Amino acid sequence: MKLRHLAAVVTAATLLVPATASATTPAQRSADVAAGWLARQLAGGDHLETVFGGVSYPDTGLTIDGIFAFASAGVANTAAGRATTYVATNLAGYVGDGVTESYAGATAKATLAAEVRGQDPATFGGADLPTRLRALLAPSGRFSDRSQYGDYSNAFSQSLALIALDRTPGGAPASAVTFLAGTQCADGGFPLDFGVTPCVGDTDSTAMAAQALQATGRPGQAQQGLTWLAGKQQANGGISVGTGDPAVAPNANTTGLAGQAFRAGLRLAAAQKAKTFLTGLQVGCAGVAANRGAIAYDATGYHAGTVVRATTQAVLGLGGRGLAQLTSAGSSAAEPAPACP
Repeated sequence: MKLRHLAAVVTAATLLVPATASATTPAQRSADVAAGWLARQLAGGDHLETVFGGVSYPDTGLTIDGIFAFASAGVANTAAGRATTYVATNLAGYVGDGVTESYAGATAKATLAAEVRGQDPATFGGADLPTRLRALLAPSGRFSDRSQYGDYSNAFSQSLALIALDRTPGGAPASAVTFLAGTQCADGGFPLDFGVTPCVGDTDSTAMAAQALQATGRPGQAQQGLTWLAGKQQANGGISVGTGDPAVAPNANTTGLAGQAFRAGLRLAAAQKAKTFLTGLQVGCAGVAANRGAIAYDATGYHAGTVVRATTQAVLGLGGRGLAQLTSAGSSAAEPAPACP
């Protein structure tokens, strides 16, 4: 799940798999084999990395996306446990020291990761994450970064904060719910950045905001957001990043988030269309063996620089729970691979 957009494409060509060369057998689920592939990408067995300029860097936020994907599919529980330990061990570098540097989006995302894993976010990695997050709540209701580098909080950080805090005994602050609801554009979409005129809906942000408002007692506005989002769905079920311009090719990242939001909001037809698009991007038995199960970013095929992030977010749209109910409880340790001849 992104807090800031990363663009890194390293070409590693492979053939997109035709429908006759499925990544799964009838006994397998696309989400399972995608999450199984993702588990095998954990560097050192415990974290995911971002490729930028041909160099791989440890990425704690992406590792949390992996944890969410494992829980959504209900597999790779042992790998998810190692990843959770990695996040807890490297927490300070991700969320800040909680004093001079404290990042709303990262703190919210780490809080949710602890909750998904059944751990106490008040002691996770030696930090009381919910308390830190509440300390970043401005009088306006916005969760803002405390940093010498500026405030990068946006619709993602606000939505994640609401979802994470709603799962704590204290619940989500009413002012924060009202703030997010108040950012909705007249057409139903939600912008990525706050305070920008005119208000322009963003597909990824709307998927996140709809889940947050659905969870915190604003179903009417959540459904308005989903109606706007469904209007951006292309004939093949995919949705493109940004404004959802149909002239822009759809991608797995945005479609995965949207598919999860559709299912959480009981927009099942739209959710199924998103799932069909995502499975169409999955590398199957005609692909390179090491790539089978992965989900490409878009129709150009498998690219090493984008496929890990694409797969983490695509899994969310393949039928699992929304972020508000996501849990790793009951997950198996299995790391499924496609059963190819």
